[in-house]
Amino acid sequence: MISDLSLFQVYGAMARYAAEAQSVSATNIARANEPGYKAKQIESFDAYLARVSGGADPATEGFRVTDSHNPMAPNGNNVSLEQEVFNSAEAMGQHSMALSVYTKSMDLLRTAIGRRG
Repeated sequence: MISDLSLFQVYGAMARYAAEAQSVSATNIARANEPGYKAKQIESFDAYLARVSGGADPATEGFRVTDSHNPMAPNGNNVSLEQEVFNSAEAMGQHSMALSVYTKSMDLLRTAIGRRG
């Protein structure tokens, strides 16, 4: 029932997106010294929402991960550690926001039906 509310679907998807973005950044950082490795990037959350707005279920639709177009180092690797740290911090902020909104919305619903805690 609660999972049918669009607010919970969107913020649930945002939390899953942030976790996937964190995973992509962690993989890129772990392979930063590997010759020839092409960094990956996840589609923006806005692009994901636009893609699933056509009727797809946000709970089951996956996020698209593509090769990054960062400049190549002489060894063929294009991981930018600075960019990956930024992406990781941004994902952490998105995850925190999604969980905060989800938690506060649950508290609001509990208050509305007369339950506390």
